[in-house]
Amino acid sequence: MLNNLRKYKICKKVPELRFLLHGPVGAGKSSTINTIKSIFENRLYHLSLPSAASGKSFTLKYHKFPIGSEHSGLLPFAFYDVMGLEEGKNEGMHTDDIISALKGHIPEDYEFQPYAMIKEDKRYISHPTLRDMIHCLVSVLPADTVTLISDSVIDKMKTVRAAASALGMPQMVFMTKVDETCPMIKGRSQQDFYLTSLGVPINCIFPVKNYHEETALNESVNLLITVCICFSLLFKLNNLNLVLSCF
Repeated sequence: MLNNLRKYKICKKVPELRFLLHGPVGAGKSSTINTIKSIFENRLYHLSLPSAASGKSFTLKYHKFPIGSEHSGLLPFAFYDVMGLEEGKNEGMHTDDIISALKGHIPEDYEFQPYAMIKEDKRYISHPTLRDMIHCLVSVLPADTVTLISDSVIDKMKTVRAAASALGMPQMVFMTKVDETCPMIKGRSQQDFYLTSLGVPINCIFPVKNYHEETALNESVNLLITVCICFSLLFKLNNLNLVLSCF
């Protein structure tokens, strides 16, 4: 399965598929990136630090995380992390910055300004190409506290999802921390919450368990995230007109 992903080819115009992760502070965006990189580099990876339980985002820059390495082999997809969405209409990262990132206007390593949108200065990408754009939007939500997410954060996520839909961009949900939720009691209610609050169909919701306290790789964790996420993402993106037009 891993070998098939390593050999996956797209096209010259789009050498790699780009995924942008967004969601509330502490939802597990950085931990998800750490977990995926750990699987494909065959070691626990901790460069992308998860947010503390302070309600404030640890991520400050728009940073690209390629998957794999020169030693193990780079894969044709990369993940982008952004600041976590905070409560309050005027708190934390502005949704317009996330939308600009989707469209390819924001350069790598741009430092987000919580109370100011990106300006069209010399670093702003005025005419983005397919290489600059994001190809899939991933909403990251924690299964154990999803019903406690404030309406203001949900509204921000809806705004971003609506913009992605207008761009014809595939979207899905990574449901993190499923190991901290009782599936028999909460599983169905969590899915209903996603459907009613974000409008995400069930077949676009992927439950994952991220590496957190482990000191060694676990094949069960690897298998779940590889089967339920990686292949599903690539399958959906094979139907993306933006990518298919390159062949």
